[in-house]
Amino acid sequence: MHMADALISTAVGCTMLAASAAAVGYSIAKIKKDELSEKKIPMMAVAGAFIFAAQMIDIAIPGTGSSGHIGGGILLAALLGSYPALLTISAVLIIQSLFFADGGLLALGCNIFNLGVIPCLVIYPLLFKPILKKGITKTTISIASMIAVVVSLQLGAFGVVLQTQAAGITELPFTTFALFMQPIHLAIGILEGIITAAVLCFLYKAQPQILESANAGAPIPKTAPLRNVIVTLVAITITAGGALSIFASQHPTGLEWSIERTAGVEELEVSGSFMERMVTIQEATAFMPDYDYRASGEDGSLTGTSVAGIVGSGITFLLAWITALAISAVKKKRKMGTPASV
Repeated sequence: MHMADALISTAVGCTMLAASAAAVGYSIAKIKKDELSEKKIPMMAVAGAFIFAAQMIDIAIPGTGSSGHIGGGILLAALLGSYPALLTISAVLIIQSLFFADGGLLALGCNIFNLGVIPCLVIYPLLFKPILKKGITKTTISIASMIAVVVSLQLGAFGVVLQTQAAGITELPFTTFALFMQPIHLAIGILEGIITAAVLCFLYKAQPQILESANAGAPIPKTAPLRNVIVTLVAITITAGGALSIFASQHPTGLEWSIERTAGVEELEVSGSFMERMVTIQEATAFMPDYDYRASGEDGSLTGTSVAGIVGSGITFLLAWITALAISAVKKKRKMGTPASV
């Protein structure tokens, strides 16, 4: 559900960039000074890399001619908490846009809002966490995952429809576009809900304190052994990004499928000098556009997708780690500089 710049106007793009930047800033401010503990920081980095790799695997939706991949917002929130999760999914989306031309630069704010703000700051606290108040079990995790993922993806898909409507994209009339977007993303949401539930149940069995600390908004206890969990996630990430991504479905994504059935083409043309400048910038920064080598041509290469998966996951890992370390250092410095109360 990564929007391209052609789906929005400059005004909508800038407005959503400001809204998403405000949400990210709010999340940074709300993170507790001890929440980014020595255990949580590597989890942010590994989870971000995992989501990057997982999003490369498009799975065919039976009977539709479409495909979908996980968004990952609910999964990250369940593992990290709302605010660290938004920072992590934002890192994933920024890297995808800048280095792999997946999602437009001007549309980055829309993508962060639809795939990050909605699941992490709205649906996770309002739907996922209340279900777990009944007790964290495999059953409640599965129910919470299915409901939260489906609702967040439906809202995200409707956000795309509203943003194109606000931009005045005449090729995508509101009613027709919505009638294609909502059902196909319902199917994708059910698929993602199953995957999210399976991953969270596996991790809860391996180390329950990860989900428990995220649910409580507390740091992961120093005594919690995470080595096996991190090693497992790294192995899955490398396998998904380096090997399984090669076998991703070639069917159009749910968004592309909806655009094609509404407008008759999978992609709309960018118009306007500002939009064209944004495209030029992205062409300069994207060293592996469409997750392949620049010179691979229309037929693609044998190794490009694998290399892109591993490189992208590695960059995401580093960006998430550095971001978490920087925020943690600033908060500790502020704590040290705060005068003691009399």
